[in-house]
Amino acid sequence: MEFNFLGKAFRGDKVIWCIFIALCIISLLEVFSATSTIAYRQHSHWGPILRHAAFLLIGFAVVMFLQRIPSRFFSVLLLGLPISAILLIITMFMGEDVNGAQRWLGIGAFTIQPSEFAKISAIGFVAFFLSKMKPENETFIFKMLIIGIGGLCVLIAPENLSTACLLFGVCFLMMFIGQVSLKKLGLIALVGVGSVVILLGSLTMLPDSFAKEYLPDRLSTWKNRIERHSDTNQASIFDKNEDGSIAYKITDDNYQVSHAKIAIANGGVIGLPGSGTERDFLPQAYSDFIFAIILEEMGLLGGLFVLLLYVALMIRCGVLASKCEKKFSCYLILGAGLILTIQAIANMAVAVNLIPVTGQPLPLVSRGGTSTIITCAYFGIILACSSRLNNSEHEDVDESIANVDFETFDGGNKE
Repeated sequence: MEFNFLGKAFRGDKVIWCIFIALCIISLLEVFSATSTIAYRQHSHWGPILRHAAFLLIGFAVVMFLQRIPSRFFSVLLLGLPISAILLIITMFMGEDVNGAQRWLGIGAFTIQPSEFAKISAIGFVAFFLSKMKPENETFIFKMLIIGIGGLCVLIAPENLSTACLLFGVCFLMMFIGQVSLKKLGLIALVGVGSVVILLGSLTMLPDSFAKEYLPDRLSTWKNRIERHSDTNQASIFDKNEDGSIAYKITDDNYQVSHAKIAIANGGVIGLPGSGTERDFLPQAYSDFIFAIILEEMGLLGGLFVLLLYVALMIRCGVLASKCEKKFSCYLILGAGLILTIQAIANMAVAVNLIPVTGQPLPLVSRGGTSTIITCAYFGIILACSSRLNNSEHEDVDESIANVDFETFDGGNKE
């Protein structure tokens, strides 16, 4: 009886549910530990974690709601594309500046991040049009996808280039999986990669004085991040002590990366549960660099476990998508799995200094409001598409077949 109740309450794929719950538990533990600086500023030990727990609870409610919705109704995400575009335009002029980026839009006492709504809307947009694509309308579908996604990424890029690149990359992979012509995709890849290379190359060659004087603040930020990450002049980060020994020099330029490396070194193999120290030094320990805190407190083994959770999520999404009879559900699952996994890998790569700082949170683990709820929405969509109960057509057919007594039929094909 209890098993049946749980089966009805938690619909969809059980592996996805296990991954979701595991990430939520890790999030609560690590955010509680990593928000020490916020707790100190607010003079409240429980305030930051209670806020995060509240958003996780709202996100859990979103998952419970979405898992019961038939997957065909997710085509409503098409409407999210123009709405997201309008919100992004409003944010450009009326957004709130946080940490040097104008990405948030204040609505009363709350702030939302329109780029998060844009990402989930774009996934639904691409999945819908790919599901309708046929050889005779491929060119039209391709143009619609490029106009819609390209326009959205252009609006996101000025304040959040990494998110724009992430979103376009995921949509590109979805089109590749959706068997869009390789010639068309190759042309888009050439234009996209060429544009990024030209932009980044131009930024690195411009003098610092010119960048500060004439370039927008965000462009100057990108330039500084690229230069810091690609700096191979080791002499600039080492000092000689009076006794002749070499000391590592932490400056404003390498502050975050240096403390992330210290956190990773402190953690070792098994970590320092609840005893990490770098949470008090890393400015974004609970967001951009939370994976460094995970490595410090859970060690290499814990970090690998978290990484494997996201890898397992992507693999399971691939398995589920291969079993979907409807193309729309298939592409929705793949899109949601891709954006969660790639964003997670990007966050981890920043924490271990493989790529420049991007500002991408670790999905479902990093502290956040809009990002946490939208991430939960991705899981809700995956669970809804993986649940046979949500396919009313199949459900009606199954029930009608189950209620038929074939023994009452005679003649016909009966031998």
